[in-house]
Amino acid sequence: MNLNGIRLSILGTGNIGSAIARGLVSAGVVPADHITLTRRRLALLEQFQSQGYRTISDNVQAVTAADLIVLAVTPQQLNALLAEIRPALDRRRHTLISVVSGATIAQIRSKLGMEIPVIRAMPNTAIAIRESMTCLAGDDQAASAMATVQILFDALGKTLVIEENLMVPATALCACGIAFFLRAVRAASQGGIEIGFHADEALLMAAQTARGAASLLVKGETHPEGEVDKVTTPQGCTIAGLNQMEHNGFSSALIKGIVSSAEKAAVLYAPQAKS
Repeated sequence: MNLNGIRLSILGTGNIGSAIARGLVSAGVVPADHITLTRRRLALLEQFQSQGYRTISDNVQAVTAADLIVLAVTPQQLNALLAEIRPALDRRRHTLISVVSGATIAQIRSKLGMEIPVIRAMPNTAIAIRESMTCLAGDDQAASAMATVQILFDALGKTLVIEENLMVPATALCACGIAFFLRAVRAASQGGIEIGFHADEALLMAAQTARGAASLLVKGETHPEGEVDKVTTPQGCTIAGLNQMEHNGFSSALIKGIVSSAEKAAVLYAPQAKS
């Protein structure tokens, strides 16, 4: 679905910013020549320039060229970026999409000193292959823009519109969470090596098995324990392995990791830091 010539600028094209850009073009939602990417070190964006994206280091120029502006810098860089682009913002034309962890809509507007539509988005790096889980949050001032933003992210995986006070937990579960599941796949592949498979074979087997498990839940709309019950027979090998993992704190470790990430995400942005 093409959004009728809408132009998008991504300010701070690091890992997540570049993943968003790739995903949008791959999905055919926004053409590459309608996307402006910024980064201080332009040499790091050479591959995007060769693919038809517009790449510049001037954030103000990027704002002027866009309708939707994605703030994709680190929390520590946000205040300086907002101060830089404020003179170029038009509250009647622009919508800001912030993927900055911990920065609230009210804090962003306060730093800008203007009432402008702001939507918070928390995707993960699987957005590059259109498999992200993206949570969105806005308020009444961004209500009309939310539909457009949701179309963008629906093309890049699954979306869920949530209350803003849940965006920090969403960061831990979805954005940080992809690393947790990747680590689990890596651990499974290492187990596969120990029981006799070559490294590349074990990784393929572990990754595809994880993909199948996730697909059972997403496509079948079932509960994890229901699917677990299907493969655990009395005195069988599956329940023996599961119980051994639980004895060593598998579920507890994952839960504690998500909680720790949420606690850290809550304090990443300092609104009073010097900009």
